[in-house]
Amino acid sequence: MSSSGQSAAAHSFNKILNQPKSSKSKRSGDVDDSLKKLRRMILVEGIPSTVDPTLRPRIWKILLRVEDISAESFLQYVSRGPCEVREKIRNDTFRTLATDRGFKERVREDMLVRLLDAFVWRNHDRQETQQLGFTYVQGMNVLAAPFLYTMPSELEAFYCFAKFIEEACPLYVQPTLEGVHRGLKLLDRCLQIVDPDLFNYLRMKNLSAEIYAFPSVLTLCACTPPLDQVLQLWDFLLAFGVHLNVLCVIAQLLLIRDEVMNSSSPMKLLRTFPPLEATPVMGIAVTLVRDLPTELYDELVRHPYEIRDM
Repeated sequence: MSSSGQSAAAHSFNKILNQPKSSKSKRSGDVDDSLKKLRRMILVEGIPSTVDPTLRPRIWKILLRVEDISAESFLQYVSRGPCEVREKIRNDTFRTLATDRGFKERVREDMLVRLLDAFVWRNHDRQETQQLGFTYVQGMNVLAAPFLYTMPSELEAFYCFAKFIEEACPLYVQPTLEGVHRGLKLLDRCLQIVDPDLFNYLRMKNLSAEIYAFPSVLTLCACTPPLDQVLQLWDFLLAFGVHLNVLCVIAQLLLIRDEVMNSSSPMKLLRTFPPLEATPVMGIAVTLVRDLPTELYDELVRHPYEIRDM
């Protein structure tokens, strides 16, 4: 998009974000309309964050419905110091997006540790009232990274991360990583429908999603640089649902389909996906939705959060 196009897009986004609050009776309908517009613009134009860096944090807070930000509570969690799994946290935080210089310049390791400690304390206090408990698990450090990078303060990053984890993908961060394993099984089922030849070829090589797509599903593609593309993809996932990440991983596969099909050992190619390109990935993911049977798509939508009866 040209710079004048970006400026026009920034103006359109700001127009929606700056709408005056209407009377209570109108408010819910107006909010729904504004959200629909926001989602459509994210898909069609993308958030022009280079022109207006305030847009992405404001939009993420709206999409996550983060309204209640209590500095007092956050400082209380932080003041308790290391949580019981601090060692586990420290084993992962120093590795977080380690090759991304821009990330390392903006987000120090102590910020990540503090946020994750506070999250564990928050849920330590709430375990009596929650159906699911939360502690620190593998991959959480990478899921926290985009929030610390994007939000203007640790406080806002903490509340956005907590809301995201507790409501959007709670099953992804259970000790068993239940949601991640469900997502990987669904990835295989979706791939078998949208591209049976590719699915069969990978199966012939004993490659299931569990083997080649685990990091991409676990981290919602945040493990595939560059970060600016990850953030663009997350705009899309926060707007339309984290379940779509499974289709975004399939989209990345389809973009290298010929190389995979022509390779005698495709795992070498799949060990590290090519640099992420958010726009084509989102475009393919959206078209794949139409190819899936309704029941399968419904299962895909629910897999990050629906607790099944044992």
